[in-house]
Amino acid sequence: MQSKLSLFLIFLRLGFTSFGGPVAHIGYFRNEFVTRRRWFSEAEYADTLALCQLIPGPASSQVGLWIGYQRAGYLGALLAWLGFTLPSAFALGYLGLSLSSPGIAISPLLLGLLKTIALAVVLQAVIGMARSFCNTRLTTSLMLVSALILSLFTTPWITPALIIGAGVATLSLTKGVSATSPMRLRFSQSSLAWLTLFFAGLLILPLLAGVNATAEMVNGFFRAGALVFGGGHVVLPLLTDATVNSGQISADVFISGYGAAQAVPGPLFTFAAFLGSALEGELIGALVATLAIFLPAVALLFGVLPLWEQIKSDQRIRITISGANAAVVGVLLAAFATLSIETVNSIYWGLGVVFAFVLIEYARVPAWALVLATAAMALGQTLIS
Repeated sequence: MQSKLSLFLIFLRLGFTSFGGPVAHIGYFRNEFVTRRRWFSEAEYADTLALCQLIPGPASSQVGLWIGYQRAGYLGALLAWLGFTLPSAFALGYLGLSLSSPGIAISPLLLGLLKTIALAVVLQAVIGMARSFCNTRLTTSLMLVSALILSLFTTPWITPALIIGAGVATLSLTKGVSATSPMRLRFSQSSLAWLTLFFAGLLILPLLAGVNATAEMVNGFFRAGALVFGGGHVVLPLLTDATVNSGQISADVFISGYGAAQAVPGPLFTFAAFLGSALEGELIGALVATLAIFLPAVALLFGVLPLWEQIKSDQRIRITISGANAAVVGVLLAAFATLSIETVNSIYWGLGVVFAFVLIEYARVPAWALVLATAAMALGQTLIS
């Protein structure tokens, strides 16, 4: 029991201190569990990291789940997830609750500054991912075509269809793929159970979405968590579909909350806690939304983990993922364009986005530090006035 409590406390400390987004989180985990504690070798950690980057879901949280699972089974995975997720989920849940309460108002200056920082972070993600995943003529074309299609159509199924289609197209058009024998996967009972849960959620929850607003929220957040390739920022367009495009929340509130999410440590997926409490007007909404968005990532990780050793070296899998990643960049580019049009309503805020981007990208100022600074500025203005 002492070892399980220790595991929880280690991840709780990381949950309070792991600023910087999923890439930084992966570095924190490596330093803590590979370098400092020597729980895993570099090869073990690298193999698991590769898996978590290939499947949908928040890669850093999935790595944390794997670490907890390796140390103490499913209970260890739960404790690791709770410790890493609770601090940011709690903070963002209360912020969303404050925005939904008519008696509590947030300074318009603060809302505007949060929007500029959020858009700057998304722009940085688009540029950084384009450098990594769109370095050939084919992948660049897939990115631009995906962005164009998503700018013209907002049907929810378009996003996963584009990602899958780009992967298939890349595999079909890539020359020199070595012939390999057909993959023969062996499914364990636990693997089948987790994968059944994952696909059941995708198939059944849409049928229940019309029951009430909570069921609709669970469906939207589960789908967002199940279809996110490429990291935390890519959940943005899917959550936009589930909340803003459906008319449940305004674009201003959405992007302001997304900006606030940059100021807290831990996984970016806890932005769902903000949206859940803002939609429901109660903290229970934050809990339901957080569980809904993380559940598919948990189910998929434990569903494919037993299969990973069987497929990780297959060249066809690697090539397909490269095309899917290019489409993911296009998805994020389209989301950036749409949210910019909806929320940047003057040249001054547009210049603010550019200035925030320069600070984050070139001056290496952390986004969370900018958010805390703007919050202090807004508080000072309120006190002066």
